[in-house]
Amino acid sequence: MPRLALYTFGVLKSPLADPSPATHEFYDIGEAVYRKIGQQPGYLARAEAADGDRGVLFEADWGAWGEFAVPAWYGKGRTVETTALATTLSLWTGLRPAFEAVYTGLHRGALKRRHDWFERAGHPTHVVWWVADGVTPTWQDGVRRLEHLHDNGSAPHAFTFRDAFTPEGTPTRS
Repeated sequence: MPRLALYTFGVLKSPLADPSPATHEFYDIGEAVYRKIGQQPGYLARAEAADGDRGVLFEADWGAWGEFAVPAWYGKGRTVETTALATTLSLWTGLRPAFEAVYTGLHRGALKRRHDWFERAGHPTHVVWWVADGVTPTWQDGVRRLEHLHDNGSAPHAFTFRDAFTPEGTPTRS
């Protein structure tokens, strides 16, 4: 049975290493959101770095999720001190569970505050697509599909919750 991959990407106003209260608040809320989402029905897994250090993204060992990658439009730092992005890659049993996890509860509250932490995007901030059972999407897959979505709009290959598709490629609603 196909599974749903979800890739999110946002550019932060400040680097992850910034000692400001806003950055600490972002981390605290983010950790609580991750714990809650991990308990959601339909959640299967998310990319996690083997070492788990804050801000270590580009050099981290991501195992089956592949080498870390970012969209071409990301122009900020790539070191622990300068990285200014937040990104996730996760797997779900279907469209409805992923949608509900993103747009309800604790994550919904964080979304309402996104402009406190993130730059306003001129690009999509998420992309979803179907993967075969047993396939682990990679960071490179997520980046390619997000860039495809930006350049071409929603299609069965790369879509949003608003303009979604079934595993067979038929348009559907979230």
